[in-house]
Amino acid sequence: MALKHQTGEMIKVIDKKISKSDLAALCAAHFKSMVKFVVDVQRMKIAVGGEMHADAEDVLLRNGSRQVHLWGGNFYPWNNPEDRVEFTSFINIRPMDDNASMEILNGDIRAVVMKIVQELLLSPDESMESELK
Repeated sequence: MALKHQTGEMIKVIDKKISKSDLAALCAAHFKSMVKFVVDVQRMKIAVGGEMHADAEDVLLRNGSRQVHLWGGNFYPWNNPEDRVEFTSFINIRPMDDNASMEILNGDIRAVVMKIVQELLLSPDESMESELK
C-alpha cells in the first residue's frame, strides 16, 4: 500500500514481498542506490521511501504502530548481501528504550529487522542486476 505522507512523499508500507521493479523505483525516487526504511518489529511491516526516516515512522505510527517497536535503517539493494543493510537512523536514538545511539545496538532487534528486510525487500540470494540503478 503506497501512502502519501503530509510532506508529499510516497512511502510504501509493505507486509508482503515487494517486486524488484518496485524496490528500484523507491530507490530512484530519492537516493538512486538506496532507500530508507522503518520496520515495525512487532507487526512485521516495513515502511519504505521518503527523504527522512521520521516520515516513514510517522506513517507507521498513524497506522497503529507503537514507537517502541519501530527501528530505522538504510537499504542498498545493489550491494553484496552482507553490505545491504545499515542499522542507522536518528529515530533509533531512544535512551528510554535502552538505545542511546543512531545504530540499533540490541542484537536481537537487529536480527528481527534483518529478517523482515530480507523477507519483504530482497533476500540474500536475490540480485538487483536486472534492475538499473
